[in-house]
Amino acid sequence: MGDSTEQGFVLGIDSGGSGVRVALAHADAPYEGDGDGGEERGGVGGDGPASGLAWSSSVPTPAVVGDRGIDADSLLARVLPAARALLREAGADRVVAVCVGAAGMASLGDDLRAKLPDALASSLGTRRLALAADGVTAYAGALGQRPGAVVAAGTGLIALGALPGDTADADGAGGADGDGADVDGDGESTARSTAGALGGGGWRRADGWGHLLGDCGGGAWIGRAGLEAAMRAYDGREGGSQPLLTRLEAVFGPAGELPGKLYPRPDRPAVLASFAPEVGRCAERDPVAAAILRDAAQHIAQAAEAVCPDVEGRVVALTGGLLRMGAPLLVPLRAQLAERLPNARVTEAAGDPLAGAVRIATALATHSLRLPLDAALLRVMDIGSVAPES
Repeated sequence: MGDSTEQGFVLGIDSGGSGVRVALAHADAPYEGDGDGGEERGGVGGDGPASGLAWSSSVPTPAVVGDRGIDADSLLARVLPAARALLREAGADRVVAVCVGAAGMASLGDDLRAKLPDALASSLGTRRLALAADGVTAYAGALGQRPGAVVAAGTGLIALGALPGDTADADGAGGADGDGADVDGDGESTARSTAGALGGGGWRRADGWGHLLGDCGGGAWIGRAGLEAAMRAYDGREGGSQPLLTRLEAVFGPAGELPGKLYPRPDRPAVLASFAPEVGRCAERDPVAAAILRDAAQHIAQAAEAVCPDVEGRVVALTGGLLRMGAPLLVPLRAQLAERLPNARVTEAAGDPLAGAVRIATALATHSLRLPLDAALLRVMDIGSVAPES
């Protein structure tokens, strides 16, 4: 192996709200993802995206969360058999670098940080490991290592902005000014705090605080606003929408019974978000529904504006299932973004979070990681050279 590149395979792991997925790729010809989170299988060898192999968990459920947060053993039990199967298909026996992107990594990742390094080194022969929040892998999938912002709009809403610097990985290299990664005695690379500002490189986050405190403009927010307008019409109050009331009763039954059906549900955000498409369908003929989507677009654009670095060549990428609503949301959203970020190029995400995890793992293998390191959002470890267990 050369000094600058670890030849071989890399592994991306995406543990999100819809389940756990794994992708294996050549370090020099990475898997780019399918953009919609679906399952993909392909041969190894050749050029470009088709070089990747990918496996999706058969049960679309999130990783188990226990007393120590995300349960590492349950994640490993799903990931390792899939990774070994992909390695066999590729005719290989190890991966040189792994990136794990997980929802809740920042606050619920203690068990992963404690167990994954040894487990991946002994099972897969992994030398380098990145542990990332799912927002970081979404960013890498959408924009790679370019400066800009990613807005992920689904049931919730979060925006993440980054100003990548020079190579800043576990070799201890930081940005050009030296203010980058610090490597401790365990080979772990973290970064000095980058919270709140992007002037010297770093991450900035806006929203993503859940449906009770934020996620403004997301699917649950739109659905709740639509249901409120329907209930106003049911009561005869100002601001109500008869078309939305009609759709409420078609979807949920009698309006007066909705609170009893909704409040006991543990999946209230998803239930609220399920009504967002109804708001979109009503928007063309209902001014109340159209106003809800204009307000949602404003909230989404505000989040993007808050995190997008003020540099030349910045890009804003939009991703997430909410965007499938189409013109009723996208037309006012693009107008808001043009007004608030006139010099930014707005685009759809190039790849999904699984593709982002593979991109980060590839950057580790090629010693080319420029995304900002952060103790909560993106942590890199050198975990040595251990022969994988047979």
